[in-house]
Amino acid sequence: MNDFAIFMDWAEFAVRWLHVVTAIAWIGSSFYFIALDLGLRKDVPLPPGASGEQWQVHGGGFYHIQKYMVAPDQMPDDLIWFKWESYSTWLSGFALLALVYYLGADLYLVDPNVLDIPVWQAVAISVASLGLGWLMYDAICKSRFGNDNTRLMLGLYVILVAMAWGYTQVFSGRAALLHLGAFTATIMTANVFAVIMPNQRIVVADLIAGRVPDAKYGKIAKQRSTHNNYLTLPVVFLMLSNHYPLAFASEMNWLIASLVFLMGVTIRHWFNTHHARKGNPHWTWAATAILFVVIMWLSSAPMFRPDAEEAALPRGAERFAAAAGFDEVTDIVLGRCSMCHAAEPGWDGIHYAPRGVHLETGRQIALLAREIYLQAGVTHAMPPANVSFIEPAERAKIVAWYRAGASG
Repeated sequence: MNDFAIFMDWAEFAVRWLHVVTAIAWIGSSFYFIALDLGLRKDVPLPPGASGEQWQVHGGGFYHIQKYMVAPDQMPDDLIWFKWESYSTWLSGFALLALVYYLGADLYLVDPNVLDIPVWQAVAISVASLGLGWLMYDAICKSRFGNDNTRLMLGLYVILVAMAWGYTQVFSGRAALLHLGAFTATIMTANVFAVIMPNQRIVVADLIAGRVPDAKYGKIAKQRSTHNNYLTLPVVFLMLSNHYPLAFASEMNWLIASLVFLMGVTIRHWFNTHHARKGNPHWTWAATAILFVVIMWLSSAPMFRPDAEEAALPRGAERFAAAAGFDEVTDIVLGRCSMCHAAEPGWDGIHYAPRGVHLETGRQIALLAREIYLQAGVTHAMPPANVSFIEPAERAKIVAWYRAGASG
């Protein structure tokens, strides 16, 4: 295959697929064990050391599950560890971050209207923020401040709000919300890798050596697992946000993200309370609905300014602006695409440009050359159902122009 753009698009698709599959496995097992732990029966006869049990039915079979506080008396021969779901989710997510936002930094990561910095600086800030975020969070958890779980959760929320605002001061709106999700997901996976798993290994080693494991290791792991439980739903929202300009392209995007974390708490509180058989706090759904209505209202705030025409084109985009056929392609895009992909769309029923993509100027068209080529040249994905009647000859001109620029 000699078309690098097609190869990269399939690479992104493959990694995104892997990321979604591993995330389903991680989130599914996490939610399952939280529900299991909260729903254990403690008012029944139990073996020595057991703290609860539960009978479950699934797939035509019955399962009898018992939980041991700290650990059983003897180490089982076939102990199953739940860790690779988390590790694979983070690794595939970081790979996708690199493919989309680092390799496509000029388009997706850096916005000169927010902060005009070189790509290498933006990538360095991205990587450093993920690592430093974990170190800061871990230090707070281990400090005296972290001894009170409620206080710790409030402190964590303040950090997340600060990061939400901070990312919007550095990256494009799309990248800012995505990075907030990556920042949070890094904390969650590092909790598994650096705290939960090491503590479990200490307990296993004590059992093998015939020692009684210290209960503090289970307590610490439980604290981090609880944090992961409440952070999961906001992370999923933030990962999906890059498809919805109303979330990422509003000037209130950092506040929208901050409220999403509160929705994660209210939703999980209902499920956790329900699974623990402590009632059904329906007020949480009313609170969630109110928060979502506020988010919808905030999304109607002014969208970010379009790219400044006087800003210099990145080196890669310059080739497409100078490639043969650029003027013709510009006319095609303006005639077939810009009625929707505009700051003020002219198509009935469309109030904001799909995915925040604007195609009203030559500069914007040159910047989005690869996307135009894949969406309207190689494939017929755009316009949807070919509503603007783009001709096969016009698609051929888009393909010829892109390939001329890519080889230039």
